[in-house]
Amino acid sequence: MPEFAVSDEKNRWLQLKMAELGVREADLAESFVRSSGNGGQHVNKTSSCVQLKHLPSGITVICMRERSQSVNRFLARRELLERIEAASGVITSEMKRIEKLRKQKDRRRRRSGGA
Repeated sequence: MPEFAVSDEKNRWLQLKMAELGVREADLAESFVRSSGNGGQHVNKTSSCVQLKHLPSGITVICMRERSQSVNRFLARRELLERIEAASGVITSEMKRIEKLRKQKDRRRRRSGGA
């Protein structure tokens, strides 16, 4: 597995999570395209946007959050693992966070008497 431009701890976490979910590097199709948005001349000259597809499930992720291709490769894999985990029916931390926000919003709505 390739090492990305993130901390060793994050690289280890990614390896463990991929092993836990049974995702192999061979199952991933990765392509690079030019990003859009902020970054100026740098993003216009480099292909830092990462498109990652998990071949067995068909789940596709596009990541162009950072200017660094290596960091985007890590982030795309992390997001892909979250989507695979959510598709398998496991309640992920992102799903918990969204549910917590939804409950807070409902509470505020009831308190204010809004519809």
